[in-house]
Amino acid sequence: QVQLVESGGGLVQAGGSLRLSCAPSERTFSTYDMGWFRQAPGKEREFVAAITSSGAGTYYAASAKGRFTISRDNAKNTVYLQMNSLKPEDTAVYYCARKYYSGSHLSNGEYDSWGQGTQVTVSS
Repeated sequence: QVQLVESGGGLVQAGGSLRLSCAPSERTFSTYDMGWFRQAPGKEREFVAAITSSGAGTYYAASAKGRFTISRDNAKNTVYLQMNSLKPEDTAVYYCARKYYSGSHLSNGEYDSWGQGTQVTVSS
């Protein structure tokens, strides 16, 4: 229903950091929860992090908690994923998504709009 554009991916060494950005093409951005998912070749798409519309609530996968931080700036119409202490197993295409349905933030079926993804590659 809405176009999402991710940016900020790249190639980094293990232990390094990246900050991903997502810019949705809608004026109702502030009314939706948003999430980040990732998918490696041959793997299912998996939940990484999510944030409520106001930014007051956050959700993290166990693999992300303590290393990644999701945030949003509704005035700038942007959601971010700060990734620190990156590991080779974090290598994947990262997708921004808009939560539309009322189910679990961890389920990709609850999101109705997806970006094209940005590649994150972490070298050993």
